Amino acid sequence: MSSSTPDSGRYAARGVSASKGEVHAVVDKLDRGLFPLAFCKITEDFLTGNPELCNVTHSDGSGTKSLLAYLWWKETGDASAFRGIAQDSIVMNIDDLLCVGATGRILLSSTVNRNARNIPGEVLAHLIQGTEDFLQTLRDFGFDIRSGGGETADVGDLTKTLTVDSTATAVMRRDAVVDAAKIRPGLSIVGIASGGFCAYEQGENSGIGSNGLTSARHELLSKHYAEKYPETYDSNTPFDLVYCGGYRMQDPLPGSTLSVGRALMSPTRTYAPFVLRLLRELGVSRVPGLIHCSGGAMTKCKRFGTKVHFIKDNLFPAPPVFAAIAKASGTDAHEMHKVYNMGQRLEVYVEPKDVPAVLAIAGSLKLEARVIGRTEASAQPDGANHVTVVTAAGEVLEYR
Repeated sequence: MSSSTPDSGRYAARGVSASKGEVHAVVDKLDRGLFPLAFCKITEDFLTGNPELCNVTHSDGSGTKSLLAYLWWKETGDASAFRGIAQDSIVMNIDDLLCVGATGRILLSSTVNRNARNIPGEVLAHLIQGTEDFLQTLRDFGFDIRSGGGETADVGDLTKTLTVDSTATAVMRRDAVVDAAKIRPGLSIVGIASGGFCAYEQGENSGIGSNGLTSARHELLSKHYAEKYPETYDSNTPFDLVYCGGYRMQDPLPGSTLSVGRALMSPTRTYAPFVLRLLRELGVSRVPGLIHCSGGAMTKCKRFGTKVHFIKDNLFPAPPVFAAIAKASGTDAHEMHKVYNMGQRLEVYVEPKDVPAVLAIAGSLKLEARVIGRTEASAQPDGANHVTVVTAAGEVLEYR
């Protein structure tokens, strides 16, 4: 497939929108809070009424990545994969909060919706313990986050397997907010890798994160899973787009030490230890913006700042999992860079003079980092933000 729009073709046929244009069309008309162009909505402090404070809350989850853990467990009997799914759900919340400067005193609540016929107590135990273990890892690095409990709902009429979601809430000082409205021309963009093996992970990470897993799962895995586990896909999806790849979960991923299943299930890397040190050492005034490249991937930044041309011409080499997805699906580079993080899930926007400090902080945590690009004045007649990406193969991709 070759397409210049991510909501066309195979991606949309599976009932997924990468850009969520129809969602933004509604929510962008709502009250945007105290900092309208911040990465997350920030409100006045309703919890204590302190005018110097503000509240920020975020809800997200592991998405269809939970189905990969389900397949692994059904095929191998190993339910421990669900611990990583617990991490995915947490990270997709806290790493958004990081982008507004929330680096501690965060309260987390988790919700698991399950079909009790397919998801027994053994799975729930791994999800719950996985949550507690990951929260403790974060606290060990100085990131203060606590569990406020949650809910496990048996909703067999709504789901054939399970969903794993979380909500994270913080109270923070207004003068500590990182406001992405301050992203402007003349900044360096430092990318922080999503794959590899950093100081606070237990093993190699493929870099996949928790976006685009509906397509990744179906493009790489074989019809074996459609035939044996019909509960793991939407029956409204055309059958030729259901598990249409050539791999089993335990097959080796080309170019990687990981199996296909382990690569797809790699727990989403958090940048909490990094951002905590970054803001402590540089201070909020020296970090105009932080962008979590989740939904929208390399184009996520386009929603922030004013009259900015984002130029990304020195990206990391894409990890093997993305090459495998592109090859299996025939997805072109334009769509791949809008659906998948391509090996880099956090962007730090700073003055060029502050780049060495950012790289040093990343290096102290064994996080690969590099200057991936820069910001210039918008070249659009109306001054609208736009993004130029130059791939490793030299292909120039434009997003307006």
